[in-house]
Amino acid sequence: MDVRSENSISSSNSGNGVHVVRWAKLPGQVIQRTRLQIWFIRVCSSILIWTCLVQLVAVGELWHPKLFSGFSNPINGSNRVSNNVISIPAVPPPPPLPPPRNYISNGFLKVSCNGGLNQMRAAICDMVTVARLLNLTLVVPELDKTSFWADPSDFEDIFDVGHFIDSLRDEVRIVKRLPKRFSRKYGFQPLEMPPISWSSEKYYLEQILPLFNKHKVIHFNRTDTRLANNGIPPYLQKLRCRVNFQALKFTPSIEALGNKLVHILQQNGPFLALHLRYEMDMLAFSGCTHGCTVEEADELKRLRYAFPWWREKEIVSDERRLQGLCPLTPEEATLILQALGFDQNTQIYIASGEIYGSEKRLAALRATYPRIVSDCP
Repeated sequence: MDVRSENSISSSNSGNGVHVVRWAKLPGQVIQRTRLQIWFIRVCSSILIWTCLVQLVAVGELWHPKLFSGFSNPINGSNRVSNNVISIPAVPPPPPLPPPRNYISNGFLKVSCNGGLNQMRAAICDMVTVARLLNLTLVVPELDKTSFWADPSDFEDIFDVGHFIDSLRDEVRIVKRLPKRFSRKYGFQPLEMPPISWSSEKYYLEQILPLFNKHKVIHFNRTDTRLANNGIPPYLQKLRCRVNFQALKFTPSIEALGNKLVHILQQNGPFLALHLRYEMDMLAFSGCTHGCTVEEADELKRLRYAFPWWREKEIVSDERRLQGLCPLTPEEATLILQALGFDQNTQIYIASGEIYGSEKRLAALRATYPRIVSDCP
């Protein structure tokens, strides 16, 4: 028998005459078999441990995502680098909505704002406050389309209507439109009226609220300055501010345009936004013609007569100016800026509509402050 054989054979006779053959294992075979067993045990143990670890991470991310981020981020990060993919940070969830205010509505308030955007914005703040005071349901306001500017935009074209409704749900109930039973299509006629200007909460509680018991829907067809600025309870004044600075949020496209404009201005250094209030409709409405030619004064007067809701027709410009009711002319605004210490390198953005008189009236301002920027032609 070759000594290199794995097994050796031995034989012997048993006592009963039977010949017994025995196989004996050599020491090398025993060692090799032991190593295979150890290797097998290690492989099985590794597979079991990794399986348990993967299951643990999967279950842990369901309950505590941040706790196990260290296990998953390196793997995901290596994939992103190898595939040249840029990871986008997750958008934080919106803040929870305030709980709705629970009240029995006394009726529906429909409003049609009038004037320019600033005037309509102030009116919206007032009308939300009136609806809160009288426990009404406010219909999303209508914007003026027949004013001097003739802007065809609706509320949702300028403001985020969803945010407007949701952000005020703990104060007043707001709907996008009247229920069908109150539509003109079904023969319903709401009461149309302009509330008295500069009225206190007493006027609305004692004279307007009883009308809702009878008509259920009232349409305020004029909303400019219909609520007193002073003398009303602090909680109503706070609501005014909340509507103006939180609820009336511009649409994303307008927000993006505004941010782009500010970014362009900031690239050229600090800037001053100046609203001269020197547009054609402002001068015609106020009757202020200081510095205008005779032809320009006549044009402004004709415009004032062309709009019937501008009640004052004959206005003496000098008297109005002495009363402090006229805007500063561009020449006077130049002197004010100089007195406030702004030097000639100041970048000025004209934040208004087209200046009446155009470049002729801006000549003094532009000569003193050549870095003037305007988005109007």
